Amino acid sequence: MEVVATDGEARAGVLRTPRGEVETPTFMPVGTKATVKGLTMEEVRRTGAGIVLGNTYHLYFRPGVEVVQEAGGLHAFSGWKGPMLTDSGGFQVFSLAKTRRISEEGVAFASIYDGSPHFFTPELVVEVQEALGADIAMVLDECPPHDADYGYHAESLRRTARWAERCRTAHTREDQALFGIVQGGLHRELRLESLKRTVELDFPGYAIGGLSVGEERGAMLEALAYVASGLPADRPRYFMGIGDPVGVVEVIGLGVDMFDCVLPTRLARHGSALTAAGRLNLKNARFRRDFLPLDPECGCEVCAEYTRAYLAHLVREDELLGHRLVTFHNVYFMEELCRRARAAILEGRYARWAAEWRGRYAGS
Repeated sequence: MEVVATDGEARAGVLRTPRGEVETPTFMPVGTKATVKGLTMEEVRRTGAGIVLGNTYHLYFRPGVEVVQEAGGLHAFSGWKGPMLTDSGGFQVFSLAKTRRISEEGVAFASIYDGSPHFFTPELVVEVQEALGADIAMVLDECPPHDADYGYHAESLRRTARWAERCRTAHTREDQALFGIVQGGLHRELRLESLKRTVELDFPGYAIGGLSVGEERGAMLEALAYVASGLPADRPRYFMGIGDPVGVVEVIGLGVDMFDCVLPTRLARHGSALTAAGRLNLKNARFRRDFLPLDPECGCEVCAEYTRAYLAHLVREDELLGHRLVTFHNVYFMEELCRRARAAILEGRYARWAAEWRGRYAGS
């Protein structure tokens, strides 16, 4: 990771991978099952996305690691030619709490597909990600609920640190970067302990996990601030699971380089479009005769070709094309937001730009 400019804590950089460079800050569209829902990989490329995320848990079950390997790896299987990152399945430790059991050795899951038992160890997670062939892999971690008690957060982060060490030992691919993950909830001393233990393992990149999972926004940003400032300046910083535009602008301002979230694609499937003036619910009757583009400031192909009235019609009729077009726009919007943030950092005006942008978006 080369940091080419800073403005306060905000950073503009270049992330170098075996499959190309990615300018940061960057939003990673989520392709959980080797697809960004509703878009071809060529369409994802046209949004300006530089890197796509896939999920180890889901790909492990379907289509299965062997199928992806036979296809030539995740890039060949999905058709995405640029860099890819795979999550370890750590988020499923959080989201599937009712069907999993954690021990020192790993996590026992009941498959969400057929209920069959499976056991994910740190070593297995690394083996699977090496087989999938992503450019960036993640260690196995636990993301506890934000309201778990202090004792549980302490126990969890220490187990995550031990798992990280096991992942580091198991990892063998020199053409794949393995990122560590800092946990610790909203407890400052626990976050700093996790930070120290994770950085000591000398990973080529670091993620901040266990935030944006229901906690109050101010507390999240406070926790992020002292973690991000303690991470090595020459390594990429990845905030896991944030995708609302205001949140993205805020975390960029605290030194984050990479982030991902299903929010832009999920909103599109429910008929909501992201614009510089705020979120539009296309199911609202006021858009029936609105012949403006979704966002008059947007340069995407959807805004160039289609009106709010037409897209609202497609959404109301539950036409697949409507979901696809709004998805394209929403992902483009997030990528363009990152491009504008990067330009502001390079020009030394990030704080002013961010304040103006937040005020306009939130005041719509």
